[in-house]
Amino acid sequence: MSETLHSAAATVAIWRSAEERGDVDAAVACLSRDVVLSSPLTEQFRFEGSDQLGDFLTSAFAAVKDVRYHTQTGGGDTYALVYRARVGSQSFEEVQLLRLDGEAKIEEITLFGRPMPALTALMSTMGPELARKQGRRGLAALIRASTVPVHAMVTFGDRSMVAKTRLAAR
Repeated sequence: MSETLHSAAATVAIWRSAEERGDVDAAVACLSRDVVLSSPLTEQFRFEGSDQLGDFLTSAFAAVKDVRYHTQTGGGDTYALVYRARVGSQSFEEVQLLRLDGEAKIEEITLFGRPMPALTALMSTMGPELARKQGRRGLAALIRASTVPVHAMVTFGDRSMVAKTRLAAR
């Protein structure tokens, strides 16, 4: 096994442990200076650079609880990690596609999550928090006001309407 492969595997192990413990500093230490995170919620928004990711991770670790990884696959410079966690009372599952650079630092993170009610809960929790951290209280209030109804509709639809569309057993 080459030193880079060993280092990449070590970085991924440290990243996993940091997320499970909610340790922002340890997680940021795994990132390249030019890291990019693609949001699971919109193509319009990306976090770029380890400073922005540090702010994002601080908010994410405050909102996301009980992170427990259950699957990891990959090698070399590309890994996929899957965990279960919760935001508020909503359980969810997320996949992280990680790409590492030649120094075994994470340079790209793409997130995929489910179910939709958990993602909208995360959006209505983290969006306002990130805006407040930028000193944009008005924007934080606007994000909160616009995301809470979306979350309520998605949650209602998930609990009430989706069940009615299931195929009946024959």
